[in-house]
Parts: sequence; structure tokens; C-alpha cells
Amino acid sequence: MSRSAVNRSMLAVAGLVLLVAGVLVLAGGLDLYGRLHLDMPQGWPLTSPDQPVVSYASRTRWTDKAWWWPTVITVLVLAVAGALWWLFAQLHRSGPSTVTLPAPGAGLVLRLRTSALEDALETETIALPEVARVRVKLTGGSRRPLVRAAVRLEAGGGPAGLVERFHTGPLAHARDSLGLPELPAELRLGVAGRRRATPRHPRVL
Repeated sequence: MSRSAVNRSMLAVAGLVLLVAGVLVLAGGLDLYGRLHLDMPQGWPLTSPDQPVVSYASRTRWTDKAWWWPTVITVLVLAVAGALWWLFAQLHRSGPSTVTLPAPGAGLVLRLRTSALEDALETETIALPEVARVRVKLTGGSRRPLVRAAVRLEAGGGPAGLVERFHTGPLAHARDSLGLPELPAELRLGVAGRRRATPRHPRVL
């Protein structure tokens, strides 16, 4: 699963939890249950404006247990550590965020977002014959980027033909656009229906 998919899933779950909690607090604070004459189940949280969000009994249920406070502290530490890890993961990128394009005039600097170049390479590669799926990632430095492409061919697809088409098509166009005739690339090939990639080691172009 890609980083963007994980981020979307985490944000969706967090948003859903916050939405449900907010609706429950709002319903109790506005006394909607009483106004609508709704008989909520026993133990339903915050059924009236005078009721605290967390009852006294719930707050003090396990405070006399020896394991309570170490557990609370451990959970909080893990939550903070997980949040910091997620934050650093968003800030960290294995490759450059932008690449420089050849400028037609002196003193003019053109920069292209790496994600846009990756999308362009993926769009052009997926249009090649026998290509079922493709994933492109730019790594390395901004002055010496490296194209890493993972391509899955359709069943019966020919790896040799795909290597040639990728070299003369998407990769050649990227090299021309960036003004980097020696732009290095690694191509990993797999065939649908096979567990092991073909070849096992990436092809350097």
C-alpha cells in the first residue's frame, strides 16, 4: 500500500471517530435526547447537558489498581511516539521534491514537482502494450535523480519488448524534458500470475 493510501485511510478513520464523538457531545449538550423524547440505552454517554463527558465513576474505576497509571502513561507515550513517527514520515522523502527544467532564457529557473514527473511517466508507461500496472518513483538528488519503475506485464507479455519501448518512449521523453541525456533508471519487471518478478534484479537503463 502506498504512503498516500495509508494517509487517506488514517485520516478517514480519525475523521470518522472525531465526527461520531462530536455528534454525541453535541446531542447531549443541546439536550436533543430530551427534546425528542428518546430513551437511550443504559450507559449511553452524555445524555443531558448537566452530565459530564466522562463520569466520575468511569474516571476513578481503576485508579486504585497498581497497573492503571503505568498503563495510561505507556498508552500516551505510544500515541505521541506514533504521531511523531507519522509526522516525520510525511516530512521525509527519499528523493527530490522538485527537478530543474532547461530554461529558454538566462536568469530563468523552471522547476517541476517530482510527483508531476512521476505521474507523467506512469501515464505514458501504462499506455504501452502489454502493461497491466506501473509504479514510478524518483530518488536521488535534485541534480542527479534516479528513475525507479516497477512494471507488471499482462500474462504472456514480453519483457524484452517492454524494456525497449520504455527506453525509447517514457524514459527518452523524460530525459529530453529534463535536459539529462544520461538520466539513470532502474526497471523492475513482473508478469501477472507470477509471484516472482522477471528478472529478479532490476534492469539498469
